[in-house]
Amino acid sequence: MPTSELAGTAKNVKSRLLDGIAPPDLSVILAAGRQRQFVSNSVVVNQGNPANHLYLLTKGRARFFFNTPDGKKVNLLWLTPGEIFGESALLSNSSSYLVSTETLTDSSMLVWDRDTLRNLAGCCPRLLENALLIANDYLAWYVADHVALISHTARQRLARVLVCLAQTIGKRVSDGFEFDAKNEELASAANVTAFTTSRLLSEWRSNGAVLKRRGKVVLRSRDGLFPRTI
Repeated sequence: MPTSELAGTAKNVKSRLLDGIAPPDLSVILAAGRQRQFVSNSVVVNQGNPANHLYLLTKGRARFFFNTPDGKKVNLLWLTPGEIFGESALLSNSSSYLVSTETLTDSSMLVWDRDTLRNLAGCCPRLLENALLIANDYLAWYVADHVALISHTARQRLARVLVCLAQTIGKRVSDGFEFDAKNEELASAANVTAFTTSRLLSEWRSNGAVLKRRGKVVLRSRDGLFPRTI
């Protein structure tokens, strides 16, 4: 899919939100956004709060999460530069954020308030179309995640999380794809216990599929995540 480069402080970041938007409109949209900085582990939006802003991550890393009624934190989708959150701010009726979003590293974002955003979308319908396409991709991810929860084994779910993280936030190194992730984060994302996560990671380290080093995970072999059957 083609992408559009952001201007100014975000010039090196690409985002699907701005795909296909003519340069004059793009300049107006970027100028209307406010650049904000967030330190690592900041909760940028809280589920249930009014959806008054749309955020475009231009630097750093973030993640969706959900707090259950009994206080359990469920880690959801990891976000990399170019991704957006808070699309509910585009709706004609006032809405609330469905999930919370937190930064995992020091991060920069472009932020638009709801009134400004809706005015921009009225003048540039492609902006709304792009936001809907991204929201559809997020929905597809949640559907796949729910299907995995009800039909996949613990091994399959954890393996899926490892592969997903390697593809989205992984950095290519000599022996695979390296990314930051704690055992408890992996357990939450895969909806498995900490014990199961530790057991499977130990198994995968033994067969060489995974390496663990200083709070980082290196995925070396996707095939090695599943035992061979005869």
